Amino acid sequence: MTESLELDAEVPAPTKPVLESHGPAEPVGYALEGLVAYLTMQERPHNFLGLGLIDGLVVGAQRAVADGARAVVVRSSLRNFCAGADVKLFDTAYEGRAPEADLTTLLTVFDELPLPIVASIHGVCVGGGLEVALACDLIIAAESARIGSVEATIGVNPLMGAMQRVTQRAGATRAKEMALLARRYDAHTLERWNLINRVVPDDQLIDVTRAIAEELAHGPTIAHASSKAVISLAAAEGVREADRRMAQLQEPLWSSADIRTGLEALAASGPGAARFEGK
Repeated sequence: MTESLELDAEVPAPTKPVLESHGPAEPVGYALEGLVAYLTMQERPHNFLGLGLIDGLVVGAQRAVADGARAVVVRSSLRNFCAGADVKLFDTAYEGRAPEADLTTLLTVFDELPLPIVASIHGVCVGGGLEVALACDLIIAAESARIGSVEATIGVNPLMGAMQRVTQRAGATRAKEMALLARRYDAHTLERWNLINRVVPDDQLIDVTRAIAEELAHGPTIAHASSKAVISLAAAEGVREADRRMAQLQEPLWSSADIRTGLEALAASGPGAARFEGK
């Protein structure tokens, strides 16, 4: 989760301004634009991941649900998405102890959030930054992003789920390569490894992210929540267990207004004509 601090000088900052946040001192800015909640990491200098940043993401995600958002974007207003952990988390190592904080809380909150979450990454995204991105449902990356698990450079390994998530998505061989060699990779490589959904030119990152988030937010978000639950269960406990519990996880669909809207639009105008309200 920590970066060697050899940050790439050539990596550009976002080419368009991000949404204005509430107060420069907050680790994570929050803004609701229509149906999309934007959680903007802004912990100078490089969004080193400490308890304040983690708590800000958790609170922001929960606020998005309370505010009626139907999709969430996690991004950065700084030069880098997140250049690893705040090394102060590891002060306990001098006493032979693991960090006292539960670093997996964010993973649980993001996984159980009934909204789709999109990570929009640019610049350096390593260590804990990569783990935050992997906790999201979709990852959109700028071409110039540099991404990796670099924890071995200080004698630890990923503490927020990167190894198991890379194993799940790219296989054990790639997970070992990333954790053991601690290198940074270009975004296209990790797209080929099935760790990133889409790589876009730097100057298109904000627009593409917004378009995908808006598409998700205007979709059947009751169904999206059910889809997240079924997929997470299949990934964690296998297809057989997901088959066994699928009907239970799909129960909210049948009483939703969205399914009636979808069926009525299909009958009247054909597929793709529905305008869902997420209810």
